[in-house]
Amino acid sequence: MSPLPATIPAIVRSRVRAAVRRRAPMSAAEAEQRALILRLLSLLSQYPDGELTAERARLASVVAALPASRAAAELGAFVSWFGAQEPDALARHYVETFDLRRRSSLYLTYYLHGDTRRRGMALLTLARRYRVAGWDADGGELPDHLPVVLEFAALAGPGAGEAPLRRHRRGLELIHRALTEAESPYRHLLSALLSLLPPASEADRAAVAKLAAEGPPDEEVGLDPYGTHPGHGAYGSYGEGEFAPPAAFVPPIPAAPTRVPPTATSPRKESRP
Repeated sequence: MSPLPATIPAIVRSRVRAAVRRRAPMSAAEAEQRALILRLLSLLSQYPDGELTAERARLASVVAALPASRAAAELGAFVSWFGAQEPDALARHYVETFDLRRRSSLYLTYYLHGDTRRRGMALLTLARRYRVAGWDADGGELPDHLPVVLEFAALAGPGAGEAPLRRHRRGLELIHRALTEAESPYRHLLSALLSLLPPASEADRAAVAKLAAEGPPDEEVGLDPYGTHPGHGAYGSYGEGEFAPPAAFVPPIPAAPTRVPPTATSPRKESRP
């Protein structure tokens, strides 16, 4: 029941509610801590190569120095696990979690648009947003890759910088759900991130449940100009992680994994979905 009198016009009530929900402006210190958390999330959600694993102790000390918050607690839980694993085990877990399971892919526009023409436009729009903000993502990853989106949010600030995260809130919720079901420690990173965003609405929760059951749109088209990868067959081999049993959801043509596990004889290679 609304605490406001029913005689107040609806538009006034909605504006009052919006004012009540609006957070007070962040201080410079709070904004700096938020940017640090986002940058830590960006780093820790990247592939754990030798450079990253060599910095585990320093990253853990930075996390330990964060002011108490839910995000800091979730980051602490993650770095405790991250620091205790062998590098090869970390690499295998990352590939199995994010590259071989579409349901926990880190490419955010996939959850909103699937493999459709709209996804190609969404990628272009996101890249254009980065350019307008004066940021060069260096072309090493697609602009919707979560570590890239997090780095932009850290650099550009809570307003425009975090807008792509807010837009893809439902995809982030689905990734978190998949990681929780898989009991992956990476769920702590998603929990930390979601704690920074506005609370999920009933509409958000309903949409996430529908997405989990049915999957994203499945128009099977290319994603030019970002490219597709020929030679993977009509459905290829993409491992586990479908959104639902085959009778309920047939996934679109799978892309090549974004990464492959490093071996002693071959360097790690990258490709894009």
